Amino acid sequence: MPRFFIKKDDISGEVARISGDDARHIARSLRMAVGDSVTLCDGEGRDYLAILSKIRDEECLCDITEEQAAVSESPVSITLCVAYPKGDKLETVIQKAVELGVATVIPFESSRCVKRPKAEKIDKLVSRLSRIAEEAAKQCGRSILPRVLAPVSFSEMLNITKRSSLSLLCYEDENKTTLKSALLEAGTPKDISVIVGCEGGFSPEEAAAAVSAGAVSVSLGKRILRCETAPAYVLSALSYVFEL
Repeated sequence: MPRFFIKKDDISGEVARISGDDARHIARSLRMAVGDSVTLCDGEGRDYLAILSKIRDEECLCDITEEQAAVSESPVSITLCVAYPKGDKLETVIQKAVELGVATVIPFESSRCVKRPKAEKIDKLVSRLSRIAEEAAKQCGRSILPRVLAPVSFSEMLNITKRSSLSLLCYEDENKTTLKSALLEAGTPKDISVIVGCEGGFSPEEAAAAVSAGAVSVSLGKRILRCETAPAYVLSALSYVFEL
């Protein structure tokens, strides 16, 4: 069943409104008809089953038939902080991270980043990445629309992760603490930040700064994972521990 995100303000009684690109998508691409069913998500953890009652390019109206609490979200709010990678890897990371339950993605700059976003292109970048996150959320049945923030500096990223109940630094030179042992000791945190490096990983100085800021340095095993593989590995582990 097609899935669309709407705002609370788009719901009036038992009628919901879909507008913008989603309305055009319903009318033109999906070629849906009055009477077809859709699922609407308010982005705050509520799903609505609805039936289309009016279809126009600029606006579609739906009659809500059922409201229910979301069942597709992780019980732990996860923030993924990923050092800016080369090429289009960030798009892949965001898509897979959303599928695996992440709530927020924060790109950041580290000393070993080869590619760095240009200031004049950041707004366009965030808009594109947010669309990728939204499409992934629709495809995998999410009920909350994950956020993609504008790139920040390494120190700004650490200031953000300090607020989490548990912050994990995925560090290739860590040889004592494993991801498994860190999660076993963590209990059930309310929220988790996961910090992943770019192609060159983190410098020793950056790793030390992250630990000083409260992050737990963890190893992801004996193999060196690509920067686009490591986030999926960690998020899969978190899903296994906290969801299954």
